Amino acid sequence: MRKCLPLALVALVVALIAPVIPVLAQSQMELNATACGVAKQADAELNAVYAAILKKNAGDRLFIDKLKAAQRAWVAFRDAEMGARYPAQDTSEYGSIFNLCWCNALAALTKRRTADLMLWRDGIPEGDACVGSYPVR
Repeated sequence: MRKCLPLALVALVVALIAPVIPVLAQSQMELNATACGVAKQADAELNAVYAAILKKNAGDRLFIDKLKAAQRAWVAFRDAEMGARYPAQDTSEYGSIFNLCWCNALAALTKRRTADLMLWRDGIPEGDACVGSYPVR
């Protein structure tokens, strides 16, 4: 005797997997574009946080100079890190997935830097003895 799944259970299964189907059906070009869009968004957020810190600390020339030097050094690190991860001159060596991988790695590095910068924008909890130039919340 064959048992049938209740219609409600079938509907639930379809509802749960339906949102996944378009993701699975994307072309490599669409996946690349999505990943690179995330990297651009991460860069925009980093720039907004950086600008807010500069504005908030506009009167502290020494801090601003040191922060700008740190940011230039981070950009150099980011570029070198990406170059070390994907050193080939001809990126076709990495296949059609290269842009996806590149943008995912770039976004991850950028998000980590943004989190670090946020400490200057948002402050750290009171009680940290090593506060340095971070503001205290």
